[in-house]
Amino acid sequence: MSNDSTQPTDAKTMKTFLRELARKNRVAQKNKDALSIDICRKFTSLPAYEAAKTVMWYVDAGSEVRTRHTLPEALTHGKRVVVPWCVVETNCLELFLLEDISELVEGAYKILEPKVELRGLPQKKVLPDELDLVMVPGTAFDSHGGRMGQGKGYYDRLLAQARKDAPLVAIAFDCQLFEAIPVAAHDVFMDLVLTESRIIAGKGRTG
Repeated sequence: MSNDSTQPTDAKTMKTFLRELARKNRVAQKNKDALSIDICRKFTSLPAYEAAKTVMWYVDAGSEVRTRHTLPEALTHGKRVVVPWCVVETNCLELFLLEDISELVEGAYKILEPKVELRGLPQKKVLPDELDLVMVPGTAFDSHGGRMGQGKGYYDRLLAQARKDAPLVAIAFDCQLFEAIPVAAHDVFMDLVLTESRIIAGKGRTG
């Protein structure tokens, strides 16, 4: 796991330090495409994936583990594939039923997101309690399933609405793992964290 002997000691400074270190590690990560495909294959090999009817994937941005190579294949698995998109006005994530990869276009910050004309269609809207399995991105994770996001709380608010029996599975590179990260009362623990070399059982929401 990533480590640094110059880590600060207070929680707020530590969180900022680890977030910046994890981002730096992730940007420097080599072979992102190949590793991402392997990590996504771990996700689709999970028993929880096999059992799920409605699965949320995230659409990668920046240096995150890349899902865009595997999403087209996921659309052939006979499951409802759902992706989140950010509503800037409300600082919330909405869920979109993805049926064809062409429904995604490059939006703000070069992030793939659902076409504007499709977002408001009733048949495209999905509620968080419909999800059977949730793929979660993040900046840093620890050995207990603790997660550190971008710092804006988008996913924390969304995950709080997911059913308790819907596993939360994070995907990340090894370089994003730390022994422990500071967590707050509102932070949600993952059930699993998948990387290129590890499967970490987290505390989950009942831990």
